[in-house]
Amino acid sequence: MDALTPLLELLELEQLEVNLFRGIGHGGETSRRVFGGQVVAQALAAAYRTVEDRACHSLHSYFLRAGDPSIPILYEVDQARDGGSFTTRRVVAIQKGRQIFNLAASFHVAEEGLHHHHQMPDVPAPEDLPSREELRERMVHLVPKERRADFLRPSPVDVRLVGDYNHLSPKPASDANQAWFRLIRPVPENPVFHHCLLTYASDMLLLGSAMRPHGESWFTGRTMTASLDHAMWFHGTLNFSDWHLYAMDSPWSGGARGFNRGSIYARDGRLVASTAQEGLMRPIAPKA
Repeated sequence: MDALTPLLELLELEQLEVNLFRGIGHGGETSRRVFGGQVVAQALAAAYRTVEDRACHSLHSYFLRAGDPSIPILYEVDQARDGGSFTTRRVVAIQKGRQIFNLAASFHVAEEGLHHHHQMPDVPAPEDLPSREELRERMVHLVPKERRADFLRPSPVDVRLVGDYNHLSPKPASDANQAWFRLIRPVPENPVFHHCLLTYASDMLLLGSAMRPHGESWFTGRTMTASLDHAMWFHGTLNFSDWHLYAMDSPWSGGARGFNRGSIYARDGRLVASTAQEGLMRPIAPKA
């Protein structure tokens, strides 16, 4: 079993009752708490289970409490509206009787209309860049022993970072943050499934954009970080088995928060999704 299999199983939610689903399992990004992208992806999967013949075009969500990876997550769907062109769903994720996350998603029938999009940035091809696993193997000796297992934890997503930002010993750099990513192996071309899989991966790199201008990362121990919200817009069909470029930036940070946004391009240059996220960036006071 490879690292992708558990992610695919996470999206096969168990239906307990009308509008009530249970997510069992834990994704591959961290062992300390439920990865935010997992909760967003499962909530979107739950919403999709109540919608027919319409694709999600936008979602907006808030992380309320850290998820416990040792127990299931319940997803309760509110079928808020079924209109002639648009469908709206609200989803609440629950653990131990408390909300840990909520999501609102809108679905749209296929329509023709005017079209334009920004061009994909010109960056090195993914084949010319080392994988994240290769980079981490080279640097693992610099990571504290208690964090090495998470540092080397296999991921269902193949990531190729653009540029040479050193996350273990970072220096102030541009907020422009780019990476190629795709699933580690092909999966069937189910449009709903690929929306959920891209949603999972879209939370992997985004918050790091706001940390770059300050020479910070998750590994320095100087800043407490957490995703506060996550928004996503889908602009067309996609196949996440193929390479996509995630072009991110951070136009602002302040008040112990950082704002980040991203554009996701298919290998052929089509803009297929956009993201935005505000995250906690709270400086940790040195111990006396």
